Amino acid sequence: MAEEEFYRINLLPPYVFEEVNALKAKLRGDGRDIIDLGMGNPDMPTPPHIVDKLIETVQKPRTHGYSTSRGIKGLRRAMARYYARRFGVALDPETEIVATLGSKEGFANLAQAITAPGDVIISPDPAYPIHAYGFIIAGGVISPVAASDPETHLSAIAHAIEKAHMKPRAIVLNYPSNPTAQTVGLDFYKDAVALANKHDVLILSDLAYSEIYYGDPPPSILQVEGAKDIAVEVNSLSKSYAMAGWRIGMAVGNPRMIRALARVKSYLDYGAFTPIQVAAVAALDSPPEAVAEMRAIYTGRRDVLLESFANAGWDVPPPDASMFAWAPVPEQYRALGSVGFAKLLMEKADVAVAPGLGFGEGGEGFVRIGLVENQQRIRQGARNIRRILKN
Repeated sequence: MAEEEFYRINLLPPYVFEEVNALKAKLRGDGRDIIDLGMGNPDMPTPPHIVDKLIETVQKPRTHGYSTSRGIKGLRRAMARYYARRFGVALDPETEIVATLGSKEGFANLAQAITAPGDVIISPDPAYPIHAYGFIIAGGVISPVAASDPETHLSAIAHAIEKAHMKPRAIVLNYPSNPTAQTVGLDFYKDAVALANKHDVLILSDLAYSEIYYGDPPPSILQVEGAKDIAVEVNSLSKSYAMAGWRIGMAVGNPRMIRALARVKSYLDYGAFTPIQVAAVAALDSPPEAVAEMRAIYTGRRDVLLESFANAGWDVPPPDASMFAWAPVPEQYRALGSVGFAKLLMEKADVAVAPGLGFGEGGEGFVRIGLVENQQRIRQGARNIRRILKN
């Protein structure tokens, strides 16, 4: 049999991060201490009361069987309580909420649920890769829209809708943004809902960084009157409660899309391990102080990064939210491109960052810097970087 890639694999480009990850592994294999600011993997421990609930529940044999793909009822009710408390949004746990295996799985299976072959999807550029490739894998066609500036993002979306060869199926929004760390206010979502209603398209909003912010709390699109008629939002416990490996998220909003997602998932999985779901209830019902402590740690790291990198000769724009900073490649290294500069930082400064090209063509010329090392390590990384910027 001839060696050919499978059809869907051919739809996917080479993984940009693979090249820098291979270099990172090689350098670490050589004994180099790489300060890894490239991954979006929280380094803080999950709060003890959540771990304790997991341990308590896992000791009950009745929790070891199959769970339910939609999420246990108690978890969906806790998700509804969270949205009511945080955003003032009322959700029906039976018809407007599905618990997911993290927001990434929820987003990918939403794409599978709503996309017909050839459907046009308007996606931001730069963006977290699943925002485009979840739909590409599902057979959709991506219409990328520049998302470097929230002020012009909606007008660019409107233009893309008007020039599309067929009416788009959906618009993807992601604020706070990964990778740009930008935020929007409620007026942005009001205009987005109005635009979607005007053109009869759906909205998928990714709000995974709702609790990591440095100014005003980011709003939910579901706070807009009538948003549930056309929008679903995905959210996650991964960053808010340092539970990335637990794989718990949610999709909430429009009942028709939620019903479609639940049906797709019913064929694919039995949901997360029940003790993890019970522990997730404890997380969502945590007092505000639990999340505030995480936010304070990220705030401290952000401030140290901005100060120490500026002293090193690299002015990094202050992120509005998320656990990342989105920084232009320094002028003297612009010709290397984001991948070349990321490799240079590892080879010469022992610092790993994520090249912007990995988030789409609109990300070229930038790198994403994660706030996933402690303040001392961030300062050390800045000192290492200073050597090559001042050279």
